[in-house]
Amino acid sequence: MSRMTFPGSDDTGVRKDSWRNSHSIWGAVAIWLVSVIAAMSYLAKFSTTPGSSSPTPSVWPSDSQIPFSRKKPMLILFAHPHCSCTRASLDEFELLVARCEGQFSAHVVFVRCAGMSKEWTKTELWRHALTIPGVKIHVDEGGVEARRFGSLTSGQTVLYNQKRQLIFNGGITPSRGHSGDNPGFTAIIDSLRHSTPARNNTAVFGCPLFDSEGSTQSGATACKLK
Repeated sequence: MSRMTFPGSDDTGVRKDSWRNSHSIWGAVAIWLVSVIAAMSYLAKFSTTPGSSSPTPSVWPSDSQIPFSRKKPMLILFAHPHCSCTRASLDEFELLVARCEGQFSAHVVFVRCAGMSKEWTKTELWRHALTIPGVKIHVDEGGVEARRFGSLTSGQTVLYNQKRQLIFNGGITPSRGHSGDNPGFTAIIDSLRHSTPARNNTAVFGCPLFDSEGSTQSGATACKLK
C-alpha cells in the first residue's frame, strides 16, 4: 500500500530538524557534565591542598604574651576570624577539650589585622570558641603571636609540654572545612597519654593568616567559594 502525501508536506525536513535538536540537547548535556566534573575536581583538589607552613619553635617563645602554664601542657589554635574552613578545626578542638578534660590548658588565638575594629574579630567563629568550656580566647593584634609560633595558616595547632618543649604542630582536620578522623587529632591524644604518636607534624588546611607581603589578611577569600 503506497503512502499518501499531501502538497506542501516534507517529513524529511522534519526529521532533519528533530535530529539537529536532539544533537543540540546532547551537546549541551555533555558541556554541562564536563563543567560539573571540572568543578568537582577543582573542589576536591582545593579541599586537600594544605596551607603554607614555616618552622615552629621547638621551645616556647620567651617573648610570647600568652600566659604559660607549668602545671599542664599548652594547646593553642591560631585562627583567622573570617575563615570558614576553621569551623571544622574548632569542632575538632572542642572535641579534644571534651575528650581530654582537664589534661591541658586550651587557648584559641584570633589574629586581628592592623586597623580593624574589635567587632571585626567577633565573628561566628569567635562566638563558637566562647562556648567551649575552659578555653581562653586571645586577640592577636597584627598577628604578632602567630609569627612567634611560626603559624601561617588558620587552624594551625601547637602543643607544648610543661618543660616548654614542642610536642605537636599542625592541623587537626582531614581536609579544608571537614571534620573527622585525622592524624593531628590522634597525635595530640597519644601525646597527652604519654605514648609515642605516629607523627608529631601534620598538614594544616585553612586560610592564610598573612598575605604574600607578610601583612595580616583582612579577608579570608581563599576559603570563600563564591
